[in-house]
Amino acid sequence: MTDRLGQLRTWLGRPVDGASLVAFRVLFGSVLALGLVRFLLTGWIRPQYVEPGFFFKYPLFDWVRPWSESGMYLHYGVLALLALCVAAGAGYRVAALLFTLGFAWVQLIDVTNYLNHYYLVVLLGTLLVFLPLNQLASVDAWLRPSLRRATVPAWALYLLRFQVAVVYVNAGRAKLSADWLLHAQPLGIWMNARTGTPLIGNLLAEPWIPYVMSWSGFLFDTLIVVFLSWRRTRLFAYGLVVLFHSLTHVFFDIGLFPFLMTVGALVFFPPDWPRTLWARLTRRPASPVEVSSPPSRLPAWGLGAIAAFCLVQLLLPLRHLAYDGNVLWTEQGMRWSWKVMVREKNGSVTYQVRSRDSGRVWRVNPAQYLTLRQMNEMSGQPDLILQLAHHIAQDFQTRGVGPVEVRAEAWVSLNGRPPRLLIDPDFDLTSALDGVLPAEWILPGPDSPPLAVGRRTQP
Repeated sequence: MTDRLGQLRTWLGRPVDGASLVAFRVLFGSVLALGLVRFLLTGWIRPQYVEPGFFFKYPLFDWVRPWSESGMYLHYGVLALLALCVAAGAGYRVAALLFTLGFAWVQLIDVTNYLNHYYLVVLLGTLLVFLPLNQLASVDAWLRPSLRRATVPAWALYLLRFQVAVVYVNAGRAKLSADWLLHAQPLGIWMNARTGTPLIGNLLAEPWIPYVMSWSGFLFDTLIVVFLSWRRTRLFAYGLVVLFHSLTHVFFDIGLFPFLMTVGALVFFPPDWPRTLWARLTRRPASPVEVSSPPSRLPAWGLGAIAAFCLVQLLLPLRHLAYDGNVLWTEQGMRWSWKVMVREKNGSVTYQVRSRDSGRVWRVNPAQYLTLRQMNEMSGQPDLILQLAHHIAQDFQTRGVGPVEVRAEAWVSLNGRPPRLLIDPDFDLTSALDGVLPAEWILPGPDSPPLAVGRRTQP
């Protein structure tokens, strides 16, 4: 066993051409810089960080608060500059660390801002802090010639491949469901809403289109890593990556995710692909990388750290299996599990507040506390409904009402099904705490299939 671990450490520590990871560094930083500038120019600072009077918090991070409006603009501007520093390899490790911390911080301000690709940015940024990607084609290497290396240890390449593979494989696994494959939902809902699209609107109205798209998405996510890893199919597979993510960007406008995955898929190409591509474009022979030093064995602690990181990434998306019920309904284990675009939930929530002392009852509309965007996100997520219930109770006590009970009537539709109660309306939410234990106050999800593609629910 010891010999095998030693061989593994040697194999992971062997030098490989660093050109592909340098390309990843440049493209990753550039995409993020452009995305952050776009965020600033579209005016999203105010609705996300200024207008809300209440912010949903992650456990242990209720202390995270937004800056002032000008402070948030400055924060995002600094993040864009740090992303450019990462791309240029200028003060690379410090820039990567500060960027990752700063980006994670703004995501912790409000749970309703969560998106899968924001989580992916934090993970990739964390990896970049530890990967030696500034030894080639970087400002750091230009200023410090002793830093220059044409190679990187193999573990750096494999770790990035692993992270990209985790996203695709889990996204494919999430689509292995009756809603997605047998009923073409929620794509049927989304395509039905786009039948007015010029030129292709009539095609999108065809009931078979969502089925084709659903099966294509499932097969793509499930198999693309295999085809990217096989030399004979790699180029064709990457063409599919570009096509698939271009279409998702056009149809669904899901932010940076298509661009991040298109960049990430490049790590499956041979480590020297940028050199080979440049040689073909300039019609010059590619210069092979000379390895003048022997392989540097990966330290035992390094192997342990990599194993721990990989284990967490493998197990975290599976934690929903520890709970009863459909995770798309209960949401327990939903975040950080790469269940990309597999559920459409619409709901309405009304709170009932009852004074423990006088018995007086108030009906409370969440709009008194939330923006429209926050309400849309909160209405289908039980833990957020619970969190707002606690805030409402605290607000009433602050106003001198005294101790209160708070109940919620939450009607939710999942993937086009008729609405049904999400939470036990007789349960006092102030008696429950958010955590990892099963939430008994969440009612069972629907057993009936979604409405057929092409049918609209009556208002």
